Amino acid sequence: MDNVFRKSALAFSLFLAMGFTAVAQTSSLEGDVKDENGKGVQGALIKITRTDIKGNYKVKTDKKGHYFHAGLPLGTYNVAVEIDGKDADTVNGVRTKLGDPTPINFDLKAQHDKQEAIAKAAETGTLTKEQARDMNPEQKAALEKQMKERSAALAKNKALSDSFNAGREAMNNKQFDVAVEQLNKAVEMDPNQHVVYAQLADAYSGLAGVKTGQEQTDAYQKGIDAWGKALALKPDDSAYHNNYALLLARAKKFDEAQAELTKAAQLEPAQAGKYYYNLGAVLVNTNQLEPAGAAFKKAIDSDPNYADAQYQYGVYLVSKAKVAADGKITPIPGTIEAFQKYLELKPDGPFAQPSKDMITTITGSVDTKYSNPSAKKSPDKTATPKKK
Repeated sequence: MDNVFRKSALAFSLFLAMGFTAVAQTSSLEGDVKDENGKGVQGALIKITRTDIKGNYKVKTDKKGHYFHAGLPLGTYNVAVEIDGKDADTVNGVRTKLGDPTPINFDLKAQHDKQEAIAKAAETGTLTKEQARDMNPEQKAALEKQMKERSAALAKNKALSDSFNAGREAMNNKQFDVAVEQLNKAVEMDPNQHVVYAQLADAYSGLAGVKTGQEQTDAYQKGIDAWGKALALKPDDSAYHNNYALLLARAKKFDEAQAELTKAAQLEPAQAGKYYYNLGAVLVNTNQLEPAGAAFKKAIDSDPNYADAQYQYGVYLVSKAKVAADGKITPIPGTIEAFQKYLELKPDGPFAQPSKDMITTITGSVDTKYSNPSAKKSPDKTATPKKK
């Protein structure tokens, strides 16, 4: 009987010893999860995956962002935090220990900063082994995709830049066909660049200048279309409206040109005089004298101190003067005043002498066979001397 009791007691002791050993071999993890503002994240899922043998454990953070998981077998784990169904951060190769819990904290701000540093390092080719080791498979896949997209974007941007620069160089060399070809390539690569459309419009304008007939008409229209697309992307650019207006004027679309110049003047009132003067110059060069006179008048209305506009408006008004049979000129009101205003503003300007000559011609009596008043004349012995 005693022998049986001793055997039973020994078996019980062995069972207790084994039980104590099993309890003693467990470990635990705990930590905090903080968002990018440093606040605890409630309900974040902590996924604990054993790597030496199969084992998966989960726990959620409390309202303060704290978690604790006990009863984990001693081993090596990967610990991840999942927020809104996506892994936000992972710590790999965590070895648990007996006794106090192993602390594993997650600071999403620090993780965000680290990922930015990794992305920058990858972009510049300075990614270290340690940085690569810290990335999980999802992060590596995302970074690889990002790098491919960036590489493709860089290649596209280089090709776009090459075509754009080739187009501008061709423009400088007045090779308008080449400029149109290169800039159209740039537009195809990126149809959202207003500056490319603006350059293309200028290229078509230059091309129209060396073409005739239907080819010229087509080039003007394509330039107009290009300006329309540039302004659709950047409608608040006064210079675009001005240049668009000049092309419309060359294409003899005067009403539309006036409307565009009005927009330019509204967007940049301080430059309104310049915009209307530019239109007048284009109209003069295309022999549209009446619209040109109206444009110069608008330039003066916008800026009375625009000297060149005063002179050009005076020239326009001269064409309205009446010449009598005896050669006497009767100018319409404002003619002499326009030339005098120019001389007041620019007494040494390039139109100073022509302004003086115009005033002399208008206020004196001249032969109906007009000759240049500033030209040198041979002495006329029959002329009656003027009284002093």
